[in-house]
Amino acid sequence: MAIHSVGIISKPRKQDLEPIVPGLLEWLQRKGISAILDRETASALESGSGKAPGVSVVARSELGGKCDLVIVLGGDGTLLAAARNVHAHNVPLLAVNLGSLGFLTAVAIEELYDSLELVLAGQHRIDCRKMLQIQLLRSGSSVGVYHALNDAVLNKGAISRMLDFEAYVDGQFLTLFKADGLIVSTPTGSTAYSLSAGGPIIYPSVEAFLVTPICPHTLTHRPLVVPDNSQIEIVLKTEAESVFLTVDGQIGLALHQNDRVVCSLSSSRVNLVSPPRKEFFEVLRKKLKWGER
Repeated sequence: MAIHSVGIISKPRKQDLEPIVPGLLEWLQRKGISAILDRETASALESGSGKAPGVSVVARSELGGKCDLVIVLGGDGTLLAAARNVHAHNVPLLAVNLGSLGFLTAVAIEELYDSLELVLAGQHRIDCRKMLQIQLLRSGSSVGVYHALNDAVLNKGAISRMLDFEAYVDGQFLTLFKADGLIVSTPTGSTAYSLSAGGPIIYPSVEAFLVTPICPHTLTHRPLVVPDNSQIEIVLKTEAESVFLTVDGQIGLALHQNDRVVCSLSSSRVNLVSPPRKEFFEVLRKKLKWGER
């Protein structure tokens, strides 16, 4: 993979970026690689940081079509936002963890330049992650179509009340969930909200979706794994209530009674750059502190 231009997307916090981005821009320039900053990153830096030779600034939504690699500086939330902005361009993402946990941002900041050297030398792996397509239907009309790397979550607002959801898989009635909410996740999202709700961890390459009820009223309602070529349809049956559809924890939409949320496999993929010696189980052991007391 020839790298001629690199995009940089970040969580725009000046105190995190100032020690990193100027040096990164200089390193790329020495390698003869042009750099492109998204506007949020450029605005977080001191005046002039994004105007060095060979550096341009574009809207985040435009960045994926202008570069050969995107470096994401932040936590998993930053990566999720970046993935939704660039997924249509099939550009690989090198996610560098500036946060605390970070299942997806597995590269530590001190590993940044070593990882980049491996990418330039072609000694890296591409971890292809599938995405979820979510369509919201209201009175037979489409309200919107969204793409998620992690999950779609239907849950309540501040009012503490049990919610009713009818669930269908490929048109077949599954069950009526009575719960605080419902999660439909990809294998990537199995280590996110679904894990906290009692769902299993699914290996990223498994061709599956996961349906996890949040605090179900019926204790026999357990998380369900279905093939990722399935169409999962959730119908909100609860009357007027503060209920929301949340995409990757970042896009929120208020739901109405009888709204239908249809989840299926997205045609888009997210290509994550993985260091050749860092495996998924190693990440789990480290992040979840398995084997420690």
